[in-house]
Amino acid sequence: MRRGNKVVLAGDGQVTLGSEVLKSTARKVRRLFDDKILAGFAGSTADALSLFSRFEDKLQEHQGNLPRSAVELAREWRTDKRLRHLEALLLVADPADTLIISGNGDVIEPDEPVAAVGSGGPFAVAAATALMQHTKMNAREIAQEAMLIASKICIYTNDKITFEELG
Repeated sequence: MRRGNKVVLAGDGQVTLGSEVLKSTARKVRRLFDDKILAGFAGSTADALSLFSRFEDKLQEHQGNLPRSAVELAREWRTDKRLRHLEALLLVADPADTLIISGNGDVIEPDEPVAAVGSGGPFAVAAATALMQHTKMNAREIAQEAMLIASKICIYTNDKITFEELG
């Protein structure tokens, strides 16, 4: 969520395996590269943590250049035999850019200042978009309310929300 000079990433805490909730307080959003980059994930927790580590290596290699690091990670993820099987999506942001990175080689810059990954993502995006258009709430307030709305609709999303913010 971007609004004004703020960018906020919010993540719920639910980890599921099939129809079972294994954990309700997972931390799916992180700060990387000396706290200058925000990153969140959806999908397999172990796979995402491995990707966070590789992404941080790319950030170091490219001096924190988010778009270049994202493209390099996506390329490696898509072409490496072991990485190719990782099942996660990353949502990354810095003060200027928001990107979604997938194992198919996708690096997508959303058209709108709202983006999400994961099962509750479409619900959160819809709620955040409406709140952005019809309220004066700040970025964190919108992110929080959107996540709460998503948690009431999506059975794989809970209301144990973690936030990271830049700006």
